[in-house]
Amino acid sequence: MTLRSPRAATSPLPSRRAARVAPFLAMDVMTAAAAREARGDGVVHMEVGQPSAPAPRAVVAAAQGALAGGTLPYTQALGLPALRARIARHYADTHGVTVALERIVVTTGSSAGFILAFLALFDVGARVAVPQPGYPAYRSILNALDLVPAPLPLRQVDRYAPTSQGLRALHEEAPLAGVLVMSPANPSGTVIAPERLADLCATARALDLRFISDEIYHGLSFGVPTDTALRYEPDAIVINSFSKTWCMTGWRIGWMVVPEWLVRPVERLAQNLFISAPYLSQVAALAAFDAVEEVEAVRAGYAANRELLLDAFPGLGLGRTHPADGAFYLYADVANLTDDAAGFCRRMLDEAGVAATPGLDFDAVAGQHHVRFSFAGSHADCADAVRRLKAWLR
Repeated sequence: MTLRSPRAATSPLPSRRAARVAPFLAMDVMTAAAAREARGDGVVHMEVGQPSAPAPRAVVAAAQGALAGGTLPYTQALGLPALRARIARHYADTHGVTVALERIVVTTGSSAGFILAFLALFDVGARVAVPQPGYPAYRSILNALDLVPAPLPLRQVDRYAPTSQGLRALHEEAPLAGVLVMSPANPSGTVIAPERLADLCATARALDLRFISDEIYHGLSFGVPTDTALRYEPDAIVINSFSKTWCMTGWRIGWMVVPEWLVRPVERLAQNLFISAPYLSQVAALAAFDAVEEVEAVRAGYAANRELLLDAFPGLGLGRTHPADGAFYLYADVANLTDDAAGFCRRMLDEAGVAATPGLDFDAVAGQHHVRFSFAGSHADCADAVRRLKAWLR
């Protein structure tokens, strides 16, 4: 006699947490683009923030040396002391801000940093302000952890930068436990001006909100300074990564800066959830800070791509495009072309071979009128995209 589970006759269902996590549309577009390429059709990839340049030579050499050593061990949960010390030095060299080594936590990419920060800071049901438009994984991670993402509306008139007035208004609707900001931002490329960042930090402090600053695009700005929130709020939780500036997306290595009182709670979580970030990637990341010339050459390439697209887009009917102070995205208003950005992106991929991400990934309210184009690829790819779009939108 065979015993069967009482659920065996029905289709299994995902957990409530899993059901609340929305698809990451940029990744879905990437999958559709890969299917097109498998059929032998060319695609210009502008859908994800994937640098086309390789990791710096010193990074690869450091990894090869570690591999030659034959042993790739666990590290301390907080990361290799040498890497933590080098990250602390980076804040002194770049921002003139003193950060103790003990406050640095090495993570498996910025994604692990957000998970650790949210778990360490907030109890179930806590309401956390996140930018809208903004990186969609903020909402999804909060939802998966039984926290409540509270959209903080960003307006084009404010250059898609958060304001203290907006934060106060959202807190008055229902009490917040924290706020997350990003500068340079995804998808808009906006850099929060120093005086506004200082004001946001002061407002969060006055409202007793935990302040989380996503700074993974630091080092990628065009004529404007990028400042760390640590200058204005010593207890800010800063998330950063080697993925974007140092072209190390697949290495999955990042870091956090946390206040002293949060180090041990984060360490306990990291020990149990991740054990440690990959040793090989940590060794490689230690070499990244010395690759100044290569990093600057990549940034100059992004600047040239940005200028190419900003010059070409008005003639394509994409003139209402945010100019992007940093990162490597253009957030284009396509309201004059469509009311359905998702359908627009499907047709653009199918008919023009250009992959881009519909704005609904970033903004559930107004995203149907926007498309995000990544210019992290080569200059030739950006020029090819302009040619394809010109023929398609003629």
